[in-house]
Amino acid sequence: MQQWLSSISTWLTTYQSNLIWTLVMIIIYMLITRFALPRMERHVTKSKLKSTSAIKGIIAVRLLSAVFTFAFMLLAWGIDFSGLLVLSTSIITLTGVALFASWSLLSNVTAYFLILSNVMYQRGNYIRVVEGDNYTEGYIADINLFSTRLLTAGRETIIYPNNLLLTRVVVINPKSHWGTMGKVINPALSEKI
Repeated sequence: MQQWLSSISTWLTTYQSNLIWTLVMIIIYMLITRFALPRMERHVTKSKLKSTSAIKGIIAVRLLSAVFTFAFMLLAWGIDFSGLLVLSTSIITLTGVALFASWSLLSNVTAYFLILSNVMYQRGNYIRVVEGDNYTEGYIADINLFSTRLLTAGRETIIYPNNLLLTRVVVINPKSHWGTMGKVINPALSEKI
């Protein structure tokens, strides 16, 4: 018994700094989940989105914070990442391009988190998405990982990709409703015709 206690004491003394860093990482993870997730839930509550949208966002934030916490804990314990450095930077570069390239599906997921945290895009708001001379308008019914569902005045459903919603001019709660989809007419030009 005495030998067992002395071996545990020796191990604790040897790995004291590793244990402290592990404890710090766990505390940071707990702080993130304790303060960041409720803030995200408040944004979702203000936006009046369905609970499934909130659950997807919270699961993603929890997963990302757990992965980063685990990676930093591995670093604290001295796991050598030098062989993985080239691979990880390549993956991060490819992921970064995929997250923000307009043709990528992952850019829709990135746009989902930006839209989810923006209170202007709340459920029930009437939006007009202007694309050059054309427009699309409707009420925000739901925001999913890849698209936003709009309901028109004629009860039609329009599925609009999230990344396009962020890259287009969006008028939120316009004073006048023009219709569902069509061509924007300049009032000054229409009077002259």
